[in-house]
Parts: sequence; structure tokens; C-alpha cells
Amino acid sequence: MSETHVSHPIFARFWTLVSPSMDRGGAAEHRRRLLAGLSGRVLEVGAGNGLNFTHYPAEVTHVLAVEPESHLRQAGRENAARAQVAVDIVPGVADHLPADDASVDAVVCSLVLCSVPDQAGALREAARVLRPGGQLRFFEHVRADTSGLARAQRLLDSTIWPALGGGCHTARDTAAAIAAAGFVTEHLERVRFPDTRVPLPTSPHIIGAARRG
Repeated sequence: MSETHVSHPIFARFWTLVSPSMDRGGAAEHRRRLLAGLSGRVLEVGAGNGLNFTHYPAEVTHVLAVEPESHLRQAGRENAARAQVAVDIVPGVADHLPADDASVDAVVCSLVLCSVPDQAGALREAARVLRPGGQLRFFEHVRADTSGLARAQRLLDSTIWPALGGGCHTARDTAAAIAAAGFVTEHLERVRFPDTRVPLPTSPHIIGAARRG
């Protein structure tokens, strides 16, 4: 298997089943807000089954969607066909993106930085492919800001959750990692999704934009 391919067959099939219901439950609105105002050339990291594709505004001229899991790439092609923008889906991994230096206007990370093996490396790659002044858009579930839920996240991450969740880790401080990678955060909002009465370990999310320095 080449370094551009990853196999999570059980998780991939589970995700294609449950993600549409998550969108109906509010994730689609977060996706729309994540992508609003984008234009030019965009690279989406870990595009999965392509649920972002129909939310890209018409001002986007091209989306290079990078996804290492073959089942998810195949599912993504169906959503790409419904998009109003041109989408190319290619194999690749977050810490070795198939794009030239300073070649895109924006990089989109949506529910992927929780699961990449090397989060810092993925963010360095995002900075590399962005043109000077280009934007990183992110929608990610992150470490909780309350001690009790953060402890529950650490416990979950120390069990079989990463294996079941396609490498997902619930306790990553992704906002801090974005800043450490040299990005200047322009907007960051903390949201709870799903917005249940009792928050789940995967409920704390951030959505926002950061500029390449």
C-alpha cells in the first residue's frame, strides 16, 4: 500500500451511513458557514464522502479534494457530481499533500484534524500549499474546556476509540496547534454539536478561519 492510501473499511462504511443524518441534524449548516465566502482554488484535506462539496460557493473555481480512503473517495464522487463547482478527488494524505507550494487560495479541514496521525505535519503542509495570505478554514471537534469532559475525552482516547473511529482523537487542542503552525486566527467560534443536554466527548467543536502568516 502506498503512502497516499489508508484503509479503514469498517469506519468508512459506518461514516457513509451516519453522516447524512448528522447533516440533517445541523452539521450541514456548519458546513455552509465554514465555506461561505471562499473563492479561487481550494484544497480540501480528508474530504471523506464529499458532504462539503455542494456547499462550496460559485466563486470557487476548483476544489482539489484529497482523501486516502478508497471507499470514501468513491462515495465522494457522487456528491462531486451534484456540486456547482469543479471537484477533483484524488488519493493523498494530510502530511504529504499532492499540490505545489503556494498553489491554492484556501485549505479546508473539516472533521479531519482529529484523526490525522501527525497533526502538526498536516498543518505545515496546509501552510506550504497556501499562497501568501491564503486562508485555512476549519471545522473540528476538539478538547473540551471543562475539566470533567476533558477527562472523559482522555479516557476515551486511551481505549479502543481511535481504532473504532478511523484514528479519531477527541482531546486534541486543535486551536493551539493551528496557532503553533504559524497561522494567525481571524475568527474562531466554539460550538457544541450535537447540542445535546448532556454533552458528549465528541460534542465540543471549533469553526473558524486562520490566515497564513
